[in-house]
Amino acid sequence: MSGRRAAAAAGLLVLCALGTAASASAEYRVQRSAAPLADTPSRFVPQADAPSSEMRPAGAPSRFGPAGAASTFAPAAGPATRFRLAEVPPARLERTRELLDTLQARETPQQAIVIDLPADVLFDFDQAALRPDAQGSLAKAAELLQSYANAPIAVRGHTDAKGSDAYNDALSLRRAQAVAERLRAAAGGRTIATEGLGKRRPVAPNQHADGSDDPEGRQRNRRVEIVIEAPGTRPAS
Repeated sequence: MSGRRAAAAAGLLVLCALGTAASASAEYRVQRSAAPLADTPSRFVPQADAPSSEMRPAGAPSRFGPAGAASTFAPAAGPATRFRLAEVPPARLERTRELLDTLQARETPQQAIVIDLPADVLFDFDQAALRPDAQGSLAKAAELLQSYANAPIAVRGHTDAKGSDAYNDALSLRRAQAVAERLRAAAGGRTIATEGLGKRRPVAPNQHADGSDDPEGRQRNRRVEIVIEAPGTRPAS
């Protein structure tokens, strides 16, 4: 067999092999050529019924099967950062954590930071003048206010259930005002709202289940709350 005929036969074998490997549904034509394949120009031609490739947004319908799950970026659904430390200047973070722990601060569902100070530590019985030994706790509270320089501040006084509503409301307000006055310099010009809530918001029972007096519960109810409200909150005046 001459070289030309051998090359033509080799070309025929290659085309047959390609046709065998392809899908049975596709049709191919075998064209015999007397010229060597090396002398035949080659070119790429798109298959008419071949699937196309395209970019689609996540979740868009696709003809190649069900669309995959869409990808989205959204805020995490977890709880807010404890004690709003993002508001605190970096240089004050460590000290702020210490003060929050020392003062046993708590955070409300509205993200207000509350410091509960026992009234028996701050005041003598039935009085609204601050005791000298109250200065330590109030100095720490004042220092904490400086860590939240843009937050509204409120002070709320509370009493136990002894006495009339009118008497307890007045006493709790005077005590709240005394604490607010002590904190005024640390507030940096912010108005401190004050409230006298008397015995209307107890945190413990004033009596036992049998109706007898509960001294420990009443002591817990006698307190002053220093509230660092969330930014944008308008505290009660």
